[in-house]
Amino acid sequence: MTKDPNQLEIGETTLNNIAKKDVSADLDKEKNSVESVSLIAELPRIVEKGKREAERILSDISKERMTLQTNEFVIPSKAQPDSKLPTKTNDISSKGNFINRLIYGDNLYVMQALLAGDPESGLPSMRGKIDLIYIDPPFDSKADYRTKIHLPSADVEQKPSVIEQFAYSDMWKDGTKSYLETIVPSLYLMYELLSDSGSIYVHLDWHVSHYVKVIMDSIFDRRNFVNEIIWQSTDPKNNVKGSYGKIHQTILLYKKGANYIFNQKKIKPSESALAEYSYFMLDNGSVIPAAQSEGKAGRYFKLENTTAPKYTPSRMFEWYGFTPSTGWRYSKEKLDEMLKNGEILLKDGKASSRCHIKFLDEMEGMAIQSIWQDVGTMKGGARYDTEKPEKLLKRVIEISSNKDSVVADFFAGSGTTGAVAEKLGRKWIMCDIGKPAIMISRKRLIDQDSKPFLYQSIGDYQKEQFERSQFKRVGDLAQVILRLYGATLFPQEEGTPSNLGYKKEGKILVFVDSPNKITGRATIRRAVEMRDNFVGGWEKVVILGWNFDPKINDILRDFSVDLDKKKLELLVIPSDLLEKLRRKSSYEQLIKTGQIRFSSLQYLTVRPIKRESSQDSIETLKVELENYVLLSPEALPLDDEDKKKLDKLIDEDPLSLIEYWSIDPDYDDKTFRSIWQDYRENHDSLKVDRAVVLSLPKVMGPRKVCIKAVDIFGFESVVTKVVT
Repeated sequence: MTKDPNQLEIGETTLNNIAKKDVSADLDKEKNSVESVSLIAELPRIVEKGKREAERILSDISKERMTLQTNEFVIPSKAQPDSKLPTKTNDISSKGNFINRLIYGDNLYVMQALLAGDPESGLPSMRGKIDLIYIDPPFDSKADYRTKIHLPSADVEQKPSVIEQFAYSDMWKDGTKSYLETIVPSLYLMYELLSDSGSIYVHLDWHVSHYVKVIMDSIFDRRNFVNEIIWQSTDPKNNVKGSYGKIHQTILLYKKGANYIFNQKKIKPSESALAEYSYFMLDNGSVIPAAQSEGKAGRYFKLENTTAPKYTPSRMFEWYGFTPSTGWRYSKEKLDEMLKNGEILLKDGKASSRCHIKFLDEMEGMAIQSIWQDVGTMKGGARYDTEKPEKLLKRVIEISSNKDSVVADFFAGSGTTGAVAEKLGRKWIMCDIGKPAIMISRKRLIDQDSKPFLYQSIGDYQKEQFERSQFKRVGDLAQVILRLYGATLFPQEEGTPSNLGYKKEGKILVFVDSPNKITGRATIRRAVEMRDNFVGGWEKVVILGWNFDPKINDILRDFSVDLDKKKLELLVIPSDLLEKLRRKSSYEQLIKTGQIRFSSLQYLTVRPIKRESSQDSIETLKVELENYVLLSPEALPLDDEDKKKLDKLIDEDPLSLIEYWSIDPDYDDKTFRSIWQDYRENHDSLKVDRAVVLSLPKVMGPRKVCIKAVDIFGFESVVTKVVT
C-alpha cells in the first residue's frame, strides 16, 4: 500500500514526544506549586544549577566563539533641514580604542559574546574589565510589557515580541523559583566581567530582594556585601488599606574585591540634620537659641558628645565638675586644648556629656547614607514605564566608577545608565531584549549628541527557540511547516531534501529555510537553481524563511528578480510558530483551520538620489524616501482592533510607519556608518522627514549610498544605491 505523501510520518514520533513532554511539564508544574512553600530549601539547588549553566557557557567560549553582529555604527547627527556633515569622521577599525555599545539581545548571550571578544573586529574580551555593573531586572510577574505606539492618526499597543514573550514567560513560569533560576547564571557571568576593583548594583523590590540577597552572598561572597540601599521610589500614598504604603525599592551593592572603587560623596544635610544646629553664637561669644538669631551676626552650631561610646577606665576623671559614666572621649590634655580653641562650651563653668561645639559653616556636608530620598522618584510621562531618574544613576556612577571606567547595564530599559555614563565621561555597554527599549535608547543617545557608538545584536533568535523546541532535526520542522503552508511532501527517497515540497496547481516548488540561518544570497541562489533543475524544473519557487537579510531587496535585484511574485516569492514564517507547536493538539488544530499566515517581506524604496557639486570641495546628496511596504498586519503582535487601525494607516500613508532612518553616504559593503539620523519623535507630526539634502566633502568617482529604515515594530529595511 502506497503511503500518502501528506501523511506526516516524521511528525508522529516528534509530535507524540511533544504530547508526552506536555504531561511531564504539567506534573513538574504541580510539583513546583507544592514545593513553593519551601522555596528557601530550593535555593542551594537553584544556585548550583545556575552555576553549572554559567560554567557551560564559559567552557563553550573556548570551543565556539559567539560574536556580535554590528548593525550600525552610529555617529550622532540629529536631522537638520540642511545637514552639513563630514564623512569617515570615526572608524570602528581603530584597534585599542574602546567603543560604546548598545546591544539588542538576551543578556546571557550578550555577556557570552563580551567574554569571548572579537579580535578580528578589534573588540577584545571584556572579562575582568568592567568597573561597574548596574542592573534593574524586571521583578513583577504581573507586569504588562506592552508598548504604546503613538501614530499620527491613532495609537496602537504592541504586544511583546515572541523573543520577549519567551524571556518573560520563562522568567515567571513557576513564579519566584523560575525568576531566580533565570537570573543566577547571569549573575555568575557578571562576576566574570567585573574588574577586581569593580562593584555591582542590583535593583529590586520586595518581591525577590531577600532571595537574591542570599544568592549573591553565595556568588560574590557575603563578606563582599557592601550595602542594602533603600530608595524612596514613589511619593507617599494615602489610599492604602490594611498595610503600610509600599514606597521604596531595594538596591543591593556588592564589591568584587577589597580594593573597589568608592568615591565618597558629601551631600547637603537633610532638614532634620540641619535642625540639630539649634544654638547661635553671637560675635561677642554669648550663646542664644537659634530661633532667636534672626537679624543678628554670629554662627549656628550644635553640641556633640565628648564622652566615650563605651566604658573606658583610663579616661574616668573629673573635668570642670563632670565625670562621665563611660569616661571621656578625649584625654585631659586634648580637652584643655579644645577649650582653649573655643571648641568646648561650658555651662555655668561646668562641662557636660554634650559640650563639643560643631559650627554649621564648617560642615563639609553629610556622607551619603543607605536611605536615598533625594534622587527623585518614578514619575508618569517617562520614556519607559520603569524608567529610573537620572539623579539616581548619577550617584551610582559617580561613586562607583572613575573617568576611565567601563559601566554596563544588561537590562537597559530606556537607556538611563548609558545616557548618564555618557554625560559623566564614562565608557558604557548596554543591552536589552526588547526592541522598543533599544529604539528608545538609541534615540536618547542621538538626542544628547553622544560620542559614536555601535548598535549590535546577537543575530536571529529563532535558532534559540528551535534548540528549546521539541524538534530534534531541522528537517522534521521543515516538513511540519510545508504541511501548514499547504504543500505536498516529496516521497522521502535518498537524496531528496527534507525541506522541499510542492503545489501541483501552478507548478510551484516550496523551499523551507532553516531557523538557524539568515535567509540571504546563498539561500536564494540554491532555491532558484532547484526551481530550474529539480525534478524537471518548476514555474515558480516560494521560499519560506524565518529571518531575512536586511539587504534582501538589493540581493533580489542582483538576481534580476522583481518583487512581482511571478518566478520567486519570499514569505516570512510566523515568529510565534514554534511556540504554537509546543502541543500536538495545537498542531492538529492549525492544520485543520489553516490559521497560520505566511507574510510578505517588508521593504523600502527611495527615489533616484540627486548628486550635485556646490563648491570646489563640497557636494550635495538629496535622498528622498518613496514608499514603505510593511509585512502583513496579521503577522504582527497586535490586537484585532489595532490591526484595523494599522491597515487604514498603511492605505493612507505607509511612510508614517517609519520610526527611524539613517544614511551612510560612503557604504563599504561591510559596516553601515550612519552620519545622519531622523526619528518620528523629532517632529510634532510624528512623521520622519521624507527627504534630506546632505552637504558632504566631495569625492571622485561614484558613491555607494546606503539607507536604512526601521519601522515602528523594529523591522529593518536597507536600500543601497550607486550614485555617479
